[in-house]
Amino acid sequence: MNEYARILHVEDDLSLAQWVQEYLQGHGFNIDHLARGDQVIEQVKKQHYDLILLDVMLPGMDGIEVCRALRTFCKTPIIMMTARADEFDEVIGLEVGANDYVIKPVRPRALLARIKSIIRHSEPTEKASKDELTFGQLSINGKFKRVTYKGQDVELSTSLFALLWLLASNAGVVLDRDAVFKQLRGREYDGVDRRFDVMISTLRKLFDDNPQQPKRIKTIWGKGYLFVADTWDD
Repeated sequence: MNEYARILHVEDDLSLAQWVQEYLQGHGFNIDHLARGDQVIEQVKKQHYDLILLDVMLPGMDGIEVCRALRTFCKTPIIMMTARADEFDEVIGLEVGANDYVIKPVRPRALLARIKSIIRHSEPTEKASKDELTFGQLSINGKFKRVTYKGQDVELSTSLFALLWLLASNAGVVLDRDAVFKQLRGREYDGVDRRFDVMISTLRKLFDDNPQQPKRIKTIWGKGYLFVADTWDD
């Protein structure tokens, strides 16, 4: 991981923003700070960031809306931060494209570990050739249609491989069913066909993803599917 990675911290609590900045700078990160949500889009368009720490409750534009707007043009990893330990908030965060979710009060070492993990696992995706994607112990070779997980080859049908490749190529972004059907079937989702839900279940079984509480390949109710990049280490 680049020890000089640049982080944008969007937080209106100035005392919290100061200690986060000092702590992360002490661990080799470059930190920029904004206190308003409505300043984020312009800033991200003019400056590259390796990660964005985004508070939910912000003046000008709340974090959910900021995240949604960023995902229209930007795949930079986003960690959302909030004092509301509400599962509904977490679901909304995932729906709009957040990579992770941290509840305040923030534990410094835990925050640092999450930042390092997300940046480390986002780098291979950003820098990989168009033929290879790597996430922890999962490697997907698009040219040879080969998948390895924990050092073992995983045999996939052509359709399962195509779905996995599509999801992994858009790691951290919720793909709605229309997008998946258009990409893989050449038509819009008719509201009835459940083939990709079945295929998602098959992929979860192959990659030891708990179907009751999946963490690697998630189904976001009423939205679509989410491939979570930083969950493939174990």
